[in-house]
Amino acid sequence: MNEAAMGYIGPQPAPISLDEFKSRQARLTAQLRPDDVLILCAAEESTHSNDVHYPYRTMSDMLYFAGWTEPEAVFTLRCVDGSWISSLFVQPKDTLKEIWEGRRPGIEGALADWAVDEAHSIDNLEQVLSSYVDHSRRVLLRTGVRSDIDDLIRAAIDRRDRSRQHFGSGPVSLEDPSARIAELRLRKSVSEVAQMRYASDVSSYAHIAAMRHSKPGRMEYQFQSTIEGFFVYAGTSGWAYPSIVGCGDNATVLHYKVNDDVCEDGEVILIDAGAEYRGYAADITRSWPINGKFTEPQKEIYQVVLDAQMAAIDCCRVGQPYTAPHEAARKVMAEGLIRLGVIDQSIEQALDPEEGDLRKWYMHNTSHWIGLDVHDVGIYKPNGEPRLLEEGMCLTVEPGLYFGAWRPDVECPERYANIGIRIEDDVLVTSGEPDVLTSACPKTIEEIEAITGKPF
Repeated sequence: MNEAAMGYIGPQPAPISLDEFKSRQARLTAQLRPDDVLILCAAEESTHSNDVHYPYRTMSDMLYFAGWTEPEAVFTLRCVDGSWISSLFVQPKDTLKEIWEGRRPGIEGALADWAVDEAHSIDNLEQVLSSYVDHSRRVLLRTGVRSDIDDLIRAAIDRRDRSRQHFGSGPVSLEDPSARIAELRLRKSVSEVAQMRYASDVSSYAHIAAMRHSKPGRMEYQFQSTIEGFFVYAGTSGWAYPSIVGCGDNATVLHYKVNDDVCEDGEVILIDAGAEYRGYAADITRSWPINGKFTEPQKEIYQVVLDAQMAAIDCCRVGQPYTAPHEAARKVMAEGLIRLGVIDQSIEQALDPEEGDLRKWYMHNTSHWIGLDVHDVGIYKPNGEPRLLEEGMCLTVEPGLYFGAWRPDVECPERYANIGIRIEDDVLVTSGEPDVLTSACPKTIEEIEAITGKPF
């Protein structure tokens, strides 16, 4: 199965170049003052149990500016004699630890293979970083990542020594650079799109493999293993977020995560799963009948959601407000549910955010940014107004309808009881037509029925 599916996926793209990392750094420093110092901290390792750690994944901002993936790292930018210098503090080479835990690039490797001007041992962090900070007036740091660095910066700002008294030296303010960085990350480069497209292709064929694996009696976790195993087989780092695999009424729970139920004949399965490749996420949801054939009620709801998704994707164009896909999807779904007799209101009433009946069956947003984080950074409504879409922005489009008969807050239509349908794709805004990065994953009723339960 894996070999057959891999035949449809193109070669892995080239990694992000050192020149691009340098360009990103320059775009940020162009916004800074010569007496600023920027500090980015990698997340610390987290304990799973006793002496076992969770698999490590560094902070996305570290990936964006340095591409560095190892723990215990700090990246800085500072201006020296009119030139901006990038520095990386890393774990030094240590033969004994490398025997047990794996090879380290070390200081020499960081200088040779990463887009930095200087590299230092993390063991010397306090001494070297203090000197950088003492020569600054403003520190740009996201606090709450490393408490020791937070304490160092606060102490430097609060210090009242002779040097400050005589020369006014040392930092006087602290700024969170997250908003500045988010604006840079919001628009994807050609190289970034290439990484996302590979993650999307892998994720698409993982979903196809799960569809072909379908038959009544399989467990939700078996579908999960098919998908996540394919992620690793195809050379990604694994999932970009914990996979949602829900059959029957479990498909009506938006972030269902137990994944341990049996999939019965006649049920629809909803799988929301995406791979991460070189830090970049894919995010796909598909819903299909376990036995390979939609019932008429399932088909009716599925087609409404698909029509809504297509209308929303068509709104992912330059100049459209970020909210346009959501409003388009809501309108199509409200019209569809009125036509099916689920909603007994006018279209205007059904769409009312407080009293409309659409909100009973569709209770989430249609889109979110995607990139180095599956819910990527970037303000949706700067100054309170929906942001206008620009070329290079990338967002999900994921309308859904959920008829959970278990819910005590609504009266679920018997015809559609326990049907949960969501269809999600990742869409790149271009100068022309929307570019659906996840288009390799089938989603029409005919396409899905043609492959479900049929091996490669």
